[in-house]
Amino acid sequence: MTPAISVGQPVFTRVVEGFGTVTITPVDPAADSALIHSWVTQERARFWGMGEASRELVQEIYEDVDRRTTHHAFMVSRDGEQVALFQTYDCAEDRVSECYEVQPGDIGMHLLIGPGEGDPQPGFSAILMEIFFSFVFSDPATQRVVAEPDTRNTKAIARLERAGFVLGPQVVLPEIDLPEVYLPAKPAQLAFLGAPGAAPTAG
Repeated sequence: MTPAISVGQPVFTRVVEGFGTVTITPVDPAADSALIHSWVTQERARFWGMGEASRELVQEIYEDVDRRTTHHAFMVSRDGEQVALFQTYDCAEDRVSECYEVQPGDIGMHLLIGPGEGDPQPGFSAILMEIFFSFVFSDPATQRVVAEPDTRNTKAIARLERAGFVLGPQVVLPEIDLPEVYLPAKPAQLAFLGAPGAAPTAG
């Protein structure tokens, strides 16, 4: 998916009665890196894989994402407060393509919900995920969302199943060691969500 992207300009807005106005805006690496760093270095975000990253490295990583046309990162706000980090990518141009047979229209996703304050709001994650899917499937070229959480991240896997994902095989995403990015090998659970009206599929 390649929406028209301009840093600081929302690409999707949804008003949910009783919940608030949710806005999806491209990450501004310089402006958002401090907040993202504070999220990804918490123990609760250990499966994000950036627990030891410096604020400067976080900014460099998202500057690299910003330069790409196949990978996108977004800050998600509710009533003006940033509450989540949402990333999408073209599966055919990602390491996950080495682990399953990519189909046309496959879009990958990563989701990190911020820690928030106070008691968790029932249904908060589910509402956000529904909005994310509305955003992703608003592009008619998108036929299926692919997720690949760490196999040890049982909470994320259960959340995906509740959202309607069909679990696929467990795989190992290969290590990537390039000058601009390093990603260690990752044991992952593939999961698939077809576009509304599509038949469920796990491969």
